[in-house]
Amino acid sequence: MKNANRKTTGTLRGAEIIVETLIEQGVTHVFGYPGGYIIDTFDALYLYRDKICQVLTSHEQGACHAADGFARATGKVGVVISTSGPGATNLVTGIATAYMDSVPLVAITGNVTLASLGRDSFQEVDITGVTMPITKHNFIVKDISELAPTIRKAFRIAASGRPGPVLVDVPKNIQQATATFTAEPPADKSENALAPDDKTREAVRLIQNSKRPLIYAGGGIISSGACEQLVRFAEMLNAPVATSMMGLGAIPENHPLNLGMIGMHGSAAVAKALGECDALIALGARFSDRVAGNPNRFAPNAKIIHADIDLAEVDKIVRSDAHIIGDAKQVLSYLISTVTPKTDDEWANHCRKLKNDNPFTDSGMPLCPRKILRQIAELHSPDGIVATDVGQHQMWTAQSYPFYKPRTFLTSGGLGTMGYGLGAAIGAATATGKTVVLITGDGSFHMNLNEIPTCVKNNLNVKIFVFDNKVLGMVRQWQTLFYGKRYSSTDFAAPTDYVKLAEAFDAKGMVLEKNSDIGKTVKAAFETSGTVIVDCRIYSDEFVLPMIPPGKSAEDIITAITEDK
Repeated sequence: MKNANRKTTGTLRGAEIIVETLIEQGVTHVFGYPGGYIIDTFDALYLYRDKICQVLTSHEQGACHAADGFARATGKVGVVISTSGPGATNLVTGIATAYMDSVPLVAITGNVTLASLGRDSFQEVDITGVTMPITKHNFIVKDISELAPTIRKAFRIAASGRPGPVLVDVPKNIQQATATFTAEPPADKSENALAPDDKTREAVRLIQNSKRPLIYAGGGIISSGACEQLVRFAEMLNAPVATSMMGLGAIPENHPLNLGMIGMHGSAAVAKALGECDALIALGARFSDRVAGNPNRFAPNAKIIHADIDLAEVDKIVRSDAHIIGDAKQVLSYLISTVTPKTDDEWANHCRKLKNDNPFTDSGMPLCPRKILRQIAELHSPDGIVATDVGQHQMWTAQSYPFYKPRTFLTSGGLGTMGYGLGAAIGAATATGKTVVLITGDGSFHMNLNEIPTCVKNNLNVKIFVFDNKVLGMVRQWQTLFYGKRYSSTDFAAPTDYVKLAEAFDAKGMVLEKNSDIGKTVKAAFETSGTVIVDCRIYSDEFVLPMIPPGKSAEDIITAITEDK
């Protein structure tokens, strides 16, 4: 339905220019929360409601995580809009989450009028100053004529190169001022053609001379749409592939060259292969502390070849022997056309044996998290999206849930944001219209359960499995291993009745207490329309293993916890 009160040409208010520019950029959904200094933009959203959908959340942080989840699920730029002051500062954790995981996001905030800036006015905050370290770029618009061009720049910056968040702060009087608007084509992300140099050619030489190559694939593979090229390159080299947590889904779970996840809670097979490989080819991945551990002992027998779009990541943590700077898809296309295929399968067969000999094992507890995850995977679509919060449940999911396609695993990797999951699930369900699964812990869930009404009122099919162990499980695990079992502030024990909580929000609640009930309970959750919360009552000392201790290397991996630990 076209709104008769909306102008489509000529002189528009700044608020209308914001919305027109969003529509011009291909935006179909925005997430946000209104307030006094952004009310004009929300008024414009009302006028344009036939062209753009505004999803009202319970809190600005949830809105930002939803925009992030929308972006991760689709590859498009997510958009969040909030008011000034506390509304803007409530976005900070969500913006930082997107920044650490290279998620394209545009945040639009209102602010006090230009004349009121710097006077400690009501709900005034220097949000561009606050977010400078956690955005690719940010702007404050001080001239109505620069409003549309600034938003276009924001979209281009967010999507170009290494993706990330951009913030645009728009004072109230700029939203109310008028100017002529002329639509333009959507902003194209800028791309630089790969220019092979001596380092690039050295990388090819090292790959060519390797006998035991191991590919380390990160989230950049998914961001660049290079998953097909990754599989082709791995098959050319007959090289096993280890993925970072952000790279899960870049190669199908059942591909014979998929060795598993790398890192602190990665596969023991990958840890062993890291010590044996003679070339480690890192593609679209950074060597974070959760992967590298002790950088001086990382892949000690390997030549390191690092391909990344961001020069700042090269040699930042682990020294490379050669590097290639460029988009992962361009890099892989170049390597595929340059490297001679390898036919020897001895190394690949050896790594397959490592994987078979080092499986993730189920616990003997009355309710096993891995068994729950396997049952969810059986009933969820192979391209169905799974979101998580942060903690033990996140690692069990990364280890044991089979991801076959990219953009199906949404999690906070770099920042480790508890409270991320439900917002991300909302964004993904909004984007796809399909069922989305949220795996969360009771600690994380209590940080974001205020968004359950957002799921219900928008008729989203979100199935929430709360791994309820009455403790802050990951911190408790560290306390068990490294702090003499001094359980300071980790006995969570929230007296929450999740079935009653679900009913209070007009959702459906269920309880799961034993392995024999997993099949029927998970099936019931999927067969129930709308939002479902399943209270999965697991044991408090159910640990995530294997684990490489912080600052250690692969040979220090812990595969079992004994009583004397």
